[in-house]
Amino acid sequence: MAERRKYIEVECPFLDETIRVLGTPVELHNKTIKLDLTRKLHGKGLTIRLRILNIENKLYAIPNNLTLAISYIRRMMRKNTNYVEDSFQTRCSDINATFKPHLITRKKVSRVVRKNLRNTCREYIIEYAKTKTFNEIAERILNETLQKTMLPKLKKIYPLSFCDIRVFETKELHKIDTNTIIEEQEKTINTTENEPKEETIDTTENESQTKEDKNDN
Repeated sequence: MAERRKYIEVECPFLDETIRVLGTPVELHNKTIKLDLTRKLHGKGLTIRLRILNIENKLYAIPNNLTLAISYIRRMMRKNTNYVEDSFQTRCSDINATFKPHLITRKKVSRVVRKNLRNTCREYIIEYAKTKTFNEIAERILNETLQKTMLPKLKKIYPLSFCDIRVFETKELHKIDTNTIIEEQEKTINTTENEPKEETIDTTENESQTKEDKNDN
């Protein structure tokens, strides 16, 4: 008899939330979910593709692809400017990944300047990725840590009005150690549980005592 399909909770440590997906644990394994994070990122048109993995009878969703919407990039474009694109594959500390950075200059620049920006951007990302896992880099792209650290180096060549990673993806997600995913999930849960709770101070007793003191005076 076939297993009945129902909504199942899928843990997503990357977004620090739980996603409800219709299906069974067997058929959901290795399936992908596409989420639009535009509202969550306050208008930044970023979509993320998550892959579901069944690990020890628990479902986890881990990032597979981050893509900036073309419509969002077009809104960033202005007249009399140049854009610089690149696409290359490099090695993270665990798997290979593809980067597609996108830069927009403040004014029109020569081909030499564009080439210098492209090469500097590529060299920085390759060096940056060596010591970090795929998930760590995806998290840093989401919160724009990578872009903010790269921008000052590129500005030394020429001022930019836009600096971001248009596409970040991998075809080797199956090579990631599943134990690291479980460790990340446990770390997230422990951090949430150990967060200090806000103490509520009851001021009713203090207010009544103050009123009594005033009446005595």
